[in-house]
Amino acid sequence: MAKSKHRPQSVSSGTSRNISKAPSLLPSGSRTALNLLILTLAVAGILLTTYLTYSASFEVHPAFCSEGSGCDIVQSSRWATFLGIPMALWGLFTYVVIAVLAWSGRGKPGSGSALIYVAMSGFAVSAYLTVVSVVEIEATCPYCLTSFAIITTILGLSLVQRPLNWGKSLKEAVVIGLLIVGVLHLHYSGWFDPAAGPEDPQLQALAIHLNETGAKFYGAYWCPRCQEQKAEFLSSEKRLPYVECSSGGRGSALTAPCVKADIKTYPTWVIGERRLTGLKTPQELARASGFNWQE
Repeated sequence: MAKSKHRPQSVSSGTSRNISKAPSLLPSGSRTALNLLILTLAVAGILLTTYLTYSASFEVHPAFCSEGSGCDIVQSSRWATFLGIPMALWGLFTYVVIAVLAWSGRGKPGSGSALIYVAMSGFAVSAYLTVVSVVEIEATCPYCLTSFAIITTILGLSLVQRPLNWGKSLKEAVVIGLLIVGVLHLHYSGWFDPAAGPEDPQLQALAIHLNETGAKFYGAYWCPRCQEQKAEFLSSEKRLPYVECSSGGRGSALTAPCVKADIKTYPTWVIGERRLTGLKTPQELARASGFNWQE
């Protein structure tokens, strides 16, 4: 009797060990095919983000992305960089890591969890930026939407692999993705912005001078370069003689002061008899307004 009891226990234990070693619900061949497909998509993402990184680094417009188009507005917005680095370059890093993981994990038992973490992080950031472009910027970029489609497909394929602990990996990946998006949102909301600090005396004096001499800064809240113009003055941006031209949103009619001033583009500075368009440095504005700027 003792012997017969021992045998079922051994079989049960062995079966348990075999199950615990089962790395995935998919056979090796299917995992290999999925990894190769993910690798192909990652390479496409690498090529796309490399091109966008080049365009951002050398300040050239990507193909089919003319100046003033929705694509240009998105690419030149404050959401297009993070920590001074183009978001396209962050995307490039993400796709490179995905490609390495897909290549090294092809057909290997137990692979897939790390891929889920990286793919989910990339998806979360891309989804956040897509929502921002539609809701906040009110413009879209075909290149960004293509990247979003690529990373979404990669995430879907990485989940299809279903490693043994894929449920736990998915939950952890979602938490990591939400944390990354949370940090990004705080960053773009100005929580880590130097503009929240003490005013620079010279920028403060210039902003006051522009106000007192009757200068006007015409812009729109959704205009990326208008936001960059304000950022040039750090904590003193609130002192600028700013005039909102598009209170109703992108595509709405100009406000009365902007119609009267015949504003055609943003930002536009009217300083005395001079009209300056485009982003201007504080030094340029100082020269135009006769302010004594100390280098």
